[in-house]
Amino acid sequence: MAISLLIPGIALIVGLALLVWSSDIFIDGSASTANHLSISPLVIGVVVLGFGTSMPEVVVATLASLDNSPGLAVGNAIGSNIANIGLVLGITAIISPVLVKSTLIKRELPVLLAISVGAYLLLLDGHLDFIDGLILVSALVIVMAWMIKVNKEVDPQDPIASETSQAVDTMPDLPLSKAVLMMISGLIILMLSAKLMVWGAVEIAHYFEVPEVVIGLTIIAIGTSLPELAAAITAARKNEADLMIGNIVGSNLFNILAVLAVPALLAPSVLENSVLSEDIPVMLAFTLAMLLLAIPRKGQAVISTPKGVLLTLGFIAYLVSLYFRSTNV
Repeated sequence: MAISLLIPGIALIVGLALLVWSSDIFIDGSASTANHLSISPLVIGVVVLGFGTSMPEVVVATLASLDNSPGLAVGNAIGSNIANIGLVLGITAIISPVLVKSTLIKRELPVLLAISVGAYLLLLDGHLDFIDGLILVSALVIVMAWMIKVNKEVDPQDPIASETSQAVDTMPDLPLSKAVLMMISGLIILMLSAKLMVWGAVEIAHYFEVPEVVIGLTIIAIGTSLPELAAAITAARKNEADLMIGNIVGSNLFNILAVLAVPALLAPSVLENSVLSEDIPVMLAFTLAMLLLAIPRKGQAVISTPKGVLLTLGFIAYLVSLYFRSTNV
């Protein structure tokens, strides 16, 4: 047993480590390239930070789908959204209470909830097919265009405007050639590390006879959420709470519309019953919880340490439920 799991286990761990490392390289290269193209910091914040932190999920979903493991891709998309709220936001609030001040964030949160509910309704037939993928991609284009538009129009005094500008300013100021090289090399390493991680995860799932979707919901989802966790802790320490929430909202939107679209387009499949009856409802519950926590009370919205503890405990409870579910398979 130990020997047969050793190589897949090492592949999974090494793949995860390289995935997180190459994601940082890709984001730095992409942000610096965008700076050279005179793209506004807020648009960089939406596209580069939002999409960049979701790039590991996109690459993993693509390779898993091409390897005929769509369950892994679906689990990754849904599990990453749960981890972003329960783990990333929860731990960040435990470290430092999160004060949400941006009107933009309060506008984007209901959109995230609406998109999440819409995706659930789209999948209620139990099938993730090509038409579903086209609908998700079309929605992605519309949402991205809307997000870029509202970010361009945001009040310069809005906290997220200054926080995003500061975050972009602290990124490496690289020559264009080096920035492009970092962006391309980061993407290549992302693909190779994701391939290694997917292989290890599938082998482990087959060994323990655990559904691939469960591996996607747990190990892969937590692993691909590590870039968001690192960015969130950094933002919290700099008192950039709105930027941190914005990254989570952007990442979760991309996970639903882009990551979930990948298996639909590349490997249409029938969804596990538990995905519709348990996992997506849990994702919706966490999304609703984040929305409710961001509603101002007495003039401000504070995600306090006790609320962070509750989010984290909720995430742990979900993992425990997945464990019992997998042992009953």
